[in-house]
Amino acid sequence: MSATGGREPLRPLADRMRPRSLDEFVGQSHVLGPGKVLRQAIEGGQLHSLILWGPPGTGKTTLARLIAQRADAHFIALSAVMAGVKDIRAAVETARAARQNSGKPTLLFLDEVHRFNKTQQDTFLPFLEDGTLIFVGATTENPSFEVVSALLSRARVYVLKSLSVEDIAALLRTALADEQRGLGKEHITAEADALELIARAADGDARRGLNMLELAASLVEASTAGSHSLNVAIAQEVASGSRRRFDKGGDQFYDQISALHKAVRGSDPDGALYWLCRMLDGGCDPSYVARRVVRMAMEDVGLADPRAFALTLDAWEAYDRLGSPEGELAIANAVVYLACVPKSNAVYVAMGEAMEDVERFGTLDVPLRFRNAPTRLMKGLGYGRDYRYAHDEPDAYVAGERYLPDEMPDRRYYRPVPRGLELKIGEALARMREKK
Repeated sequence: MSATGGREPLRPLADRMRPRSLDEFVGQSHVLGPGKVLRQAIEGGQLHSLILWGPPGTGKTTLARLIAQRADAHFIALSAVMAGVKDIRAAVETARAARQNSGKPTLLFLDEVHRFNKTQQDTFLPFLEDGTLIFVGATTENPSFEVVSALLSRARVYVLKSLSVEDIAALLRTALADEQRGLGKEHITAEADALELIARAADGDARRGLNMLELAASLVEASTAGSHSLNVAIAQEVASGSRRRFDKGGDQFYDQISALHKAVRGSDPDGALYWLCRMLDGGCDPSYVARRVVRMAMEDVGLADPRAFALTLDAWEAYDRLGSPEGELAIANAVVYLACVPKSNAVYVAMGEAMEDVERFGTLDVPLRFRNAPTRLMKGLGYGRDYRYAHDEPDAYVAGERYLPDEMPDRRYYRPVPRGLELKIGEALARMREKK
């Protein structure tokens, strides 16, 4: 017996509470619900290679074990963080021996498959082709970018979703009541609000929720108050400092910065603030956000409000000078400002079109009239001849002049939008073009 009431200290609660059947599996009804392809395949013992893509704590490892168990297959688990080609070859030999001795298929589960490079991933291919292995990979990253196409073509991808607060709360209640694998022997009661607080702090991750529950239970047992009740105060203590999921450099990272950018572009200050706070709460470097906000000012506000560029640069500098949390408020001010002002991507589009023409037409000569002529030779060659100085012309505008290379057709890249300052810019350009 241990000081923790007989619990196994070497096996965390999250491991002990792994579902033993599909009926115990919580969530993922979109792939495991009645009539769904994956559930039918599992229940029918029809093994096929697959990749499970989803956030941490959504049951990827457990599901792989259940698939092997239902198909009566030999199960080998590897982690791409620690394994290498040598481990793959050893697994292949084990699989061959299992098939020869018992006729059983072998399911090889590779956690964090995205950590393997192309060569390592390619190692699996011949053994999937000849049936030596059934491959199940687990990844938190987008397989489209992290898994080689040859392996993707041989494995079906299933997307797992974060668990809801209700799903995790149900898991916590089950763990508290289970006397064999859970915390039932401790006879701990829990306030509904306390369980909900832990379930929310788990942020869709069943493993995190069960780990926090186990910690809370140990605090209950260590309490000198003599109560066996898990209250809100204890739940707050274990949940304090818990961050929402945010994988720096991964899919969620880019999805969230994309959502922030689109909310700004869509003139929604509330949505923009939400995604900004999500990123900051998750541990994103505010300097990175500040840099991206400057990009938003140039790309999506542009000359509709030129003040946006200066304001975002000021916010970035303010963060560098003040740090957190004061500097984060400067970034928030910039984000809200960008979301509220008129939008224009006219310069962004114009630059893209001009770059296309630069590539299409190659290195065209600068017309002689636009070349400086600091020497007699250059003047003799016609440099600067017939150039009309704009400030000597009415309204400082040279009517009829073309500033593109002579070999190029006329182009109009910049098309001001009828919003903000660009409304005035567009009117001014229209007046000048009338003179042309």
